Amino acid sequence: MNLPEFHTQHVLLGYSSEIDRSLFQQVVNDMPFLVHLSSANTCSDIKDMLDRQGALPDLLVLDLELSDSNGLECLQEIKGNKKCVSLPVVIYATTSYPAAINQLYENGAHLYIYKTKDAFAFKKSIQHLLSINWKVNIGQPPREEFVLAV
Repeated sequence: MNLPEFHTQHVLLGYSSEIDRSLFQQVVNDMPFLVHLSSANTCSDIKDMLDRQGALPDLLVLDLELSDSNGLECLQEIKGNKKCVSLPVVIYATTSYPAAINQLYENGAHLYIYKTKDAFAFKKSIQHLLSINWKVNIGQPPREEFVLAV
């Protein structure tokens, strides 16, 4: 994706793993700009937060392994809410199955990042993610650009 540099201001993180949330927070803390990070560990909590907030976050980063549902179901529920149709959703998960990744794309996810144990690759992918102007680039990229390669 060839996008102008911009600094995402509010990110909602939908993760059930405290370790993943902590790693994401560390990358956010190292960014040269301010990022407001909210988090929820269940789909129910994510949907409640989205319903309660007047303004939607700039971006939702969603793990597929939530404690109360799978991420695909959560994505479908979020995108089924008229308020959230244009909310950019980035999936961060371990699956490499093309059929599963295609389902995420078809259900409105904007980007897929493969969850890696490589700290450098993780940091680089999150930095890239936070540099996208999600307020302008809210449409889905072409399918061939859906999976972020770092």
